[in-house]
Amino acid sequence: MYVSVVLFTADLRLYDHPPLRAALSGPREVVPLFVRDTGVAAVGFAAPNRSAFLADCLRDLDAGLRGRGGRLVVRSGDVVAEVCKVAAEADADEVHMAADVSAYAHRRERRLRRALEAEGRRLYVHDTVTAAVTPGAVTPASSDHFAVFTPYFRQWSAQPLRDVLEAPRSVRVPSGVGSEELPSRAALPGVSPGLAEGGEAAGRKRLTAWLRSGVAAYEDRHDDLAGDATSRLSPHLHFGTLSPVELVHRARRAGGPGAEAFVRQVAWRDFHRQVLAARPGAALADYRTKHDRWRSARTAGDDIAAWREGRTGYPVVDAAMRQLLHEGWMHNRARLLTASFLAKTLYVDWRVGARYFLDLLVDGDIANNQLNWQWVAGTGTDTRPNRVLNPVTQGKRHDPEGVYVRRWVPELRDVAGAAVHEPWKLGAADRARIGAYPDPIIDLADGLARFRRARDRG
Repeated sequence: MYVSVVLFTADLRLYDHPPLRAALSGPREVVPLFVRDTGVAAVGFAAPNRSAFLADCLRDLDAGLRGRGGRLVVRSGDVVAEVCKVAAEADADEVHMAADVSAYAHRRERRLRRALEAEGRRLYVHDTVTAAVTPGAVTPASSDHFAVFTPYFRQWSAQPLRDVLEAPRSVRVPSGVGSEELPSRAALPGVSPGLAEGGEAAGRKRLTAWLRSGVAAYEDRHDDLAGDATSRLSPHLHFGTLSPVELVHRARRAGGPGAEAFVRQVAWRDFHRQVLAARPGAALADYRTKHDRWRSARTAGDDIAAWREGRTGYPVVDAAMRQLLHEGWMHNRARLLTASFLAKTLYVDWRVGARYFLDLLVDGDIANNQLNWQWVAGTGTDTRPNRVLNPVTQGKRHDPEGVYVRRWVPELRDVAGAAVHEPWKLGAADRARIGAYPDPIIDLADGLARFRRARDRG
C-alpha cells in the first residue's frame, strides 16, 4: 500500500480539494497533516482572532475526516521539518499541497521540495486558492501581470472554470502517525467577543443561506452599512473552508445582477494574488510610490490611538473601528472609509493601518489586505491615487439613517437620523447628552489640504 501526505494550509476543507483527491488516487493511504507553523507565528500572522477561527476549522476538518474513517494529524514547529518527519514515519513517497502567492509561501515550497527530494520523495503542488485564473496564467502584452482590474476581469471572465470535486467518501490513514491535541478557541486569550464560527460546515451553511436569500440583492445593497448585506464569506475563503471555484460556480447558477456583482468581488481576490505573485515586495513597499513622507507611529501616536479605539469624532469611522474590535471583521465599505481616513485625512503611513488590520481581521490576508490598503492610500493599483473619501458624505450615503453608527457608537444612540454623522453641529442640549463622545480630532478640510500639499511636493 502506497502512502501520501496531504499538507493542509489555507485549504481546510474536504469539498473541492485537488491535493486530497490527487493523493487518494489509486490504492493509497493518506496522512492529512496540518502544521502549526512557528514561522508564521514568528512574523506576527498567528493573531488571536485567526488562531481562534483556525482552531474551529481544524476541529471541523478532523470531524469530517473521522466521518470518513480518517483523522487529522496536527504538528507544531518548522513546517519543512515536520512534514519530513511525518513522511518518514508513514513511509510516504509523495506529499501534496496547495500553491500560494506570498514570498513566505514561495520560500516554504522551495525549502520543502529540496528537503523531500533529498529523501527520495516527491512534492506535488496544486492550485486551490484562486477561483478562475492562477497567477501568471493570463498577462497583458507588455507586462508579467495586470496592474488594472478591468482588463484583468475581462480575461478572468473568459476563462473556463474547472469542475468542482466531490468530497471523498473514505479516507484511510496509516496507523502509527501521532498527532498533537487539536487546539481550542476557548484556550486562546485576546479573541474578539463577536468572532464568527469557523470550519467547513459553518462556511457551507452560510454560503447556502447567502445564495438563497442574500445574493439577489447584492448589487444594490453591498454598500449598505446598516443592512449588513454582504456575504461575510471572506474568512472562509481566507482559510479555504470554502472553495472559490465552487463559490463562483454556485453564484453563477443563482444568476442575476447580484450574482454577477458578487463574482466580480471574487475576481478581485484573484487579481490581488496575481499582483502579489509578480511583485512580492508590495506586501511591505509601495507598488507605485508617490514619495510620501508619511506620519509614523512616532509622530502621530495620539491620532493613531484614536483611530484604533474608535474615538476620532467621526461617527462612521468610529463605528467601523469598534465593529472590528468586537467582531474581528469589518464591512468592506467601512474598510475603505477607515483606511482613507488614516492614510489620507490623517496622513499616516498605510503600513501602520495594514498591520493593525492584520492584528484583528479574521480574514486578514496578505494579498487582499496589503493591496487594498495601497489602493486606498494611492500607492497601489487605483487609477485615481489622490481620491479622498469624506467620512461625513460617505456616512450619509451608506448609512443615511445612522443605524450602523448607533449600533456601534452607543454614545450617539439618542441622536436621530442623519444628524448622527455630524454631532458637532447639534444644539447645546443635544451636545450635553453625548458629552462622552469626542470632538473631531482633525478638521476634514485641514486634512485634505495637508494631503494635497504632500502629494504636490512629492
